[in-house]
Amino acid sequence: MKVHHLNCGTMRPPGSPRLVCHVLLIETANGLVLVDSGFGLDDIADPGRRVGPTRHVVRPLFAPGETAVRQVEGLGFRRDDVRHVVLTHFDVDHVGGLSDFPGADVHLTADEARGAVHAPSRRERIRFRRSQWAHGPKLVEHRPDGDRWRGFAAARELDMIAPGIVLIALPGHTRGHAAVAVDTGPRRLLHAGDAFYHRGTLDGRSAIPASLRRAEAVVAHDGKQVRDNHARLAELYRRADPGLIIVNSHDPDLYEKARASA
Repeated sequence: MKVHHLNCGTMRPPGSPRLVCHVLLIETANGLVLVDSGFGLDDIADPGRRVGPTRHVVRPLFAPGETAVRQVEGLGFRRDDVRHVVLTHFDVDHVGGLSDFPGADVHLTADEARGAVHAPSRRERIRFRRSQWAHGPKLVEHRPDGDRWRGFAAARELDMIAPGIVLIALPGHTRGHAAVAVDTGPRRLLHAGDAFYHRGTLDGRSAIPASLRRAEAVVAHDGKQVRDNHARLAELYRRADPGLIIVNSHDPDLYEKARASA
């Protein structure tokens, strides 16, 4: 499977480095697959309603050319070629582009669907923006609860999309947060979503900005699970497996390195 690395939302939070919204576009025999969707055209048209007060904190660039749909079209595809979107979670900078692909099946964990859509807590109702999925996407819920992947106990291969795409439960940042692994042939790519914010969490050397540490702690659904995920991902990174690339949603250095190696 060929993977394109897209930045679908440059963000410039005060006191923090520039951040990206790292989205994967996967070419499969069954059509195109997105991992997350970044900000979309509807977010740019109506940021107050769709993104809400969060926009003043993360300060998105809101550039039409950065949206997934415009980048898909720029690669010579049609928006209808995107058959599936696999979500790491339902935060505004990950689901805003869903409405640009209304015919796509949207895959997520059942826990995330419950926390964002079906039975959100008061805090989750504030966190997520229903206007971003008011178009009524088809949600396909999964329970990663029986298979193992690289030491992670709860994983589910999404073979209904394509062999080699695996949804891995990593709750903590949100109730049903997940990582997504993609077997590209020569290498495996692990998109950890917001399970960590900065490459320093993995390598233990790069200085993590205090603003990112605070933001990660403030928004965490379960802080202990976030810290446990940090430890597990750092241990996986220390194995230095040349056949595995670990990326996340917002670190621009990891994004650029992944693009260079694609």
